[in-house]
Amino acid sequence: MEEAEVPLENLQEEIHHHAELGGERWLSQVALSTAILAVLAAIAGLLSGAHANEAMMSQIQASDQWGYYQAKSIKASVLDAKMTLTTVATEKDKEKAAQYQEEQAEIKREAEHKQAEAKSNFRKHEIFARGVTMFQIAIAIAAISALTRRRRFWVVSLVFGLAGSVFLVLGWMAH
Repeated sequence: MEEAEVPLENLQEEIHHHAELGGERWLSQVALSTAILAVLAAIAGLLSGAHANEAMMSQIQASDQWGYYQAKSIKASVLDAKMTLTTVATEKDKEKAAQYQEEQAEIKREAEHKQAEAKSNFRKHEIFARGVTMFQIAIAIAAISALTRRRRFWVVSLVFGLAGSVFLVLGWMAH
């Protein structure tokens, strides 16, 4: 899966430019807060992408295990058919059948473990991705604040930044 990008560099430069030209102190604070939000968005984006990749790898490994499980199941069925068709099952055939059952149980446990791991990583990915979204919204609203010179928008931006931080912390705790 692709990493979430944060295409807000031009927006951040525009905010810094307005902060320098405007002379209003709070615009410098808007510029500083957007820089911090951009860093947090980048961190959340990297963590989100890493967990998405891990989820995908675990799911692929689980699929491989299920394919291996099916192959063992087919071998066991062929052996069972052989033992049923012949009137006398050899001791070697019985041992092999028991071995297939044991191997299938282990393969099944591993496949289920990998599926659970994939689900866990995907949940973490979703949490971090929500954080990235909140940070992006916060940066965009901060830009609106700087361009319109209205502090209310900056406060709203900070609220979205706080929401993004909550998702970042929740994802980190789940990590």
